[in-house]
Amino acid sequence: MENQISISWINDFMFCPASIYFHGLYGSLEKILYQDNAQIQGTEAHKAIDENRYSSRSDVLQAIDVYCDKYNIVGKIDTYDMQTKTLTERKNKIKQIHDGYIFQLYAQYFCLTEMGFKVEKIRLYSISDNRMHPVPLPEENKDMLEKFVQAIQQMRLFDLDDFKQTNPLKCDKCIYEPLCDRSLKKNCCK
Repeated sequence: MENQISISWINDFMFCPASIYFHGLYGSLEKILYQDNAQIQGTEAHKAIDENRYSSRSDVLQAIDVYCDKYNIVGKIDTYDMQTKTLTERKNKIKQIHDGYIFQLYAQYFCLTEMGFKVEKIRLYSISDNRMHPVPLPEENKDMLEKFVQAIQQMRLFDLDDFKQTNPLKCDKCIYEPLCDRSLKKNCCK
């Protein structure tokens, strides 16, 4: 049986596939030991969802476990409003909408729909500036849907031994860079 893909890994993988490996290494450590301010703020911003304090409405599902058999994806959603049939992925600060954000939302969408929920709208929410970013449903954007399917396939086939980073900007923003033997930063010893 193929290993399940965690929804939370999708954006990380799109940023840098090697980050999934390092995330696993650090998994049991206190996050304060390796996260930078942006990750800590993101974790704090997510607390209301994780602790079911975002809404007291019974028709707003928060942080429920979801699974999609078609893509063998597992994880949690942020919020799903049963009344408006709207799925929302919350981020602390959205400066730019990255494919990884959309793919996380797609994964949650496929999980919910496969579980029998009707989802009519999906969106990203930037908490710090209170901005909503509507996202077309996967069937409304065939190019992004194809890119999502390819990304899931790449995650399944990924081999860290064969990976070589080509984008130095990603190394500059990576919290795992000090340990990474694939780092492109000039001051890194290889």
